[in-house]
Amino acid sequence: MRVISLGGSGPPVGVVGLGCMGMSWGYDRLGRDDDVSVSVIHRAIELGCTLIDTADQYGPFTNEELVGQALRGRRDEVVLATKCGLVVDDPATFASHRDGRPEHIRAAIEASLRRLGTDHVDLYQLHRIDPTVGVEDTWGAMAELVHAGKATAIGLSEATVDEIERARQIHPVASVQSELSLWSREPLSDGVLEYCRKHDITFIAYSPLGRGFLAGTISGSGDLPVVDGRHATPRFQAEAIAANQAIVQPVRELAARRNVTAAQVALAWVLHQGEHVVAIPGTKTMRYLEDNLRAADLLLSEDALALFDNLPAPRGTRY
Repeated sequence: MRVISLGGSGPPVGVVGLGCMGMSWGYDRLGRDDDVSVSVIHRAIELGCTLIDTADQYGPFTNEELVGQALRGRRDEVVLATKCGLVVDDPATFASHRDGRPEHIRAAIEASLRRLGTDHVDLYQLHRIDPTVGVEDTWGAMAELVHAGKATAIGLSEATVDEIERARQIHPVASVQSELSLWSREPLSDGVLEYCRKHDITFIAYSPLGRGFLAGTISGSGDLPVVDGRHATPRFQAEAIAANQAIVQPVRELAARRNVTAAQVALAWVLHQGEHVVAIPGTKTMRYLEDNLRAADLLLSEDALALFDNLPAPRGTRY
């Protein structure tokens, strides 16, 4: 797999990483199987998928515990990333609030390190910026963690260009993690992707498969597990799913012509957006893991890229 240096000068990471959230949070609540998930993480490492991404919000806390279990004896083989700054109020509804207070950041890293079974994380990310605190104060606290050896590098998630620039004045920004996919293109239009390229910041694309929709297997809400957070999101309502088939159908057609999967095509499009882009599709299925990782080697023609640039806008907001 092609690798890049995190933040331009950090550790090498494969351009397809592994998002672990869905193993214990968000999707298919009744289908959790930690033993299978641990096996998937181990297989990912064997295949060169070195960026392993989690967060204290997921569960809450159970996803970090799962990742920590999987990495026992293998910690040095991965670039371990987690996040802070989102505090769960109600796990049943996923309701959360932002907390960027320096004292919260300091407490959160200690708790994450205990759950992950390590003395440091390679990438510590601010899950969302707290507007009541300001990025400067939060980022200063996160920079302290780097100086203390508890985080090797720090990153932002869902930040604007202005917020990234303000953070950079205090401490280098290694990464920006935001949603990017064929139906979520905001980082292309708001300047974040280009800003990251110019400043050697790794852009980490989460939900690069549109929460599974771009894999081409969801034609109605009945294709989702019965207990699944996507049922409550706008793009997975019945009318939106029907309308959004216009986005995924060309992806399926190209995949059929190339004898690859729709997911591989969708991931390849994300990786074509820049040499500094890393995608972190999530899966808890071995077959999907291996399919996703093959997308790193899939090249799309200029005609295909032009076709995808003209896909219709999605029906429904992201959240």
